[in-house]
Amino acid sequence: MDLDGIAARLGVPVEDVERVHRLAGDLPSAPLPAKADAPAILARLAVRPDDAAEIMAGWPDLGSPLWTPELRWLLDRSTALVRADLGGHGWLVPGPELPRDRGPAWRHLYVYAYLALVEVAVGYHRDHGIAEAVSWTTLADLGRNLAVDRRMRGEGWPVMQSWLTLHARGGLYELGRLQYQRGDTTLGLHIPESGPLTPQAVEASLDQARAFFPRHFPDEHYTTFSCGSWLLDPQLLDYLPGDSNIVRFQQRFELEPYEQPEGIDADVEVLRFVFRTLTTPLDQLPRRTALQRAAVDHLKSGRHWQWRRGHFPI
Repeated sequence: MDLDGIAARLGVPVEDVERVHRLAGDLPSAPLPAKADAPAILARLAVRPDDAAEIMAGWPDLGSPLWTPELRWLLDRSTALVRADLGGHGWLVPGPELPRDRGPAWRHLYVYAYLALVEVAVGYHRDHGIAEAVSWTTLADLGRNLAVDRRMRGEGWPVMQSWLTLHARGGLYELGRLQYQRGDTTLGLHIPESGPLTPQAVEASLDQARAFFPRHFPDEHYTTFSCGSWLLDPQLLDYLPGDSNIVRFQQRFELEPYEQPEGIDADVEVLRFVFRTLTTPLDQLPRRTALQRAAVDHLKSGRHWQWRRGHFPI
């Protein structure tokens, strides 16, 4: 197999293609759903009409001129790579970041891989007795992330394509206000963009998780909830009122000593999640909420945000 040629035609480093080839090997992939069924599936995954139209326009029909042999190879092998780790709960890169301005096949290749894995994920959930409603609520994070990426003019997707492999492998579940990532003895908390982070909503979600994981994963024994986020930065206390939802969420955690995390820039994460932009000048960012004002004022003062990790007992 000419991996160098595939990499050159995809416009990506050959090391990235070699990694996909090494991890996927000859392992089985998963078929895409029938094209006729795709609109209903996309709607169930909360994909907005504008995003759904792009996905349908780039559909990998047999003989489609949009799909070169190397794109078809990458779709098949990246799907196999993710499927091979079904049940895994670690961070997984499904393949190289593609030049997404080359058309819908390039822009949404990992969406097609996700769609191919939906039935695989639902089957994994079914084998663990998980209700279909939880399955589809969890998997519908696809639509939410595509909408965020559209708001960010494509700046959000490189992170999201790896993030969504957690859903496709059964490594993450959305239960009420929070998402939970399986670990060894720890359930990692994630906070989707889905409404106010009220103490009542958080506690109801935690109660769901306390019942859900022993029921559906009885061989796994979790003792701790953990979270790694800029939301746990104690510097936020300098700006936000003590009764704010973020402060009250933060107060649940015992913070671990601060260490600069490898590969994470907290300033970038704040811009990504608070403003959904990485390129807008600080002077042009909105200041409608206390959190927006805090984010801007802190950075304009020359200070930096911290990505902190904390935990509390289940």
